Amino acid sequence: MIRLLLLLLTAFAALTPADAGQRFRERFRERLLQRGQQAPVPGGVEIAYGSDPAQRLDFWRGAAPSAPLIIFVHGGGWRMGDKASATGGAKVSHWRASGYAVASVNYRLVPAATVEQQAQDVADAVAALRAQATKLGIDATRIVLMGHSAGAHLAALVGTDPRYFAKAGMQPDALRGVVLLDGAAYDVPRQMTGGGFMRDTYSQAFGSDPARQRALSPTLHASAPNATDFLILHIDRPGSPEQSAALAAALRAGGTAAEVKAVAGTGLRGHMEINRRLGESDYPATALVDAYLMRRFAR
Repeated sequence: MIRLLLLLLTAFAALTPADAGQRFRERFRERLLQRGQQAPVPGGVEIAYGSDPAQRLDFWRGAAPSAPLIIFVHGGGWRMGDKASATGGAKVSHWRASGYAVASVNYRLVPAATVEQQAQDVADAVAALRAQATKLGIDATRIVLMGHSAGAHLAALVGTDPRYFAKAGMQPDALRGVVLLDGAAYDVPRQMTGGGFMRDTYSQAFGSDPARQRALSPTLHASAPNATDFLILHIDRPGSPEQSAALAAALRAGGTAAEVKAVAGTGLRGHMEINRRLGESDYPATALVDAYLMRRFAR
């Protein structure tokens, strides 16, 4: 034990003050995210959409025999997180009370998988749910994809780069809309330039190849074809307002409807809150998302 402690202290001492501070902030963020994980919401069933143990989703039926479907993609810096941590305290019950079916998706994590594989996992999960629409009691023509943090990046990527849906046998218009909750890295090279304490996370996810970074940037895929409509929400934290506004502008320039809205909240606390509190009646983002879903799910 003493030898291990000495080795850890030696490794920490070898870091520059900036590196040590960055590592501490990243570990602190991960601890907060882990503490923010929610207990599983009852009433759901687990469905496999691939052969890997991580390729699973939880599904909750809607009230109607052919209910609109919300598919949620969790965050966690591309390297952590779980479908249970995505649901928050009120999302599932709130949306089901509105008549919607809900799914929360797991995907393979970095470094065991690549971001490209993660995006394909999301697309494959959408395809699997559409293929079982009748059995699950969902309307395959009324699906909204939603993601938080890294999950917002993945939702944006599959909603703008048609290659992932094409491989899963779908067109981009398989989605009625996409809701992004305080994502970043929509323009990966730009995000990495000012990565701050998230620099190591971005580097692990996106690597150092500029061509690959561009290929994983939803903003750089925003010319048509895309999913038909985007709602982009952000709080006040480094990178998120600028990245959100730039993605919305690029989508509009490509002929895709996109609305961007700021939600009260700052820093990591606000970033976690938009996931944890969405669905609560007194949380401002709930009304914004509710209005969007009602509009996009209208027949």
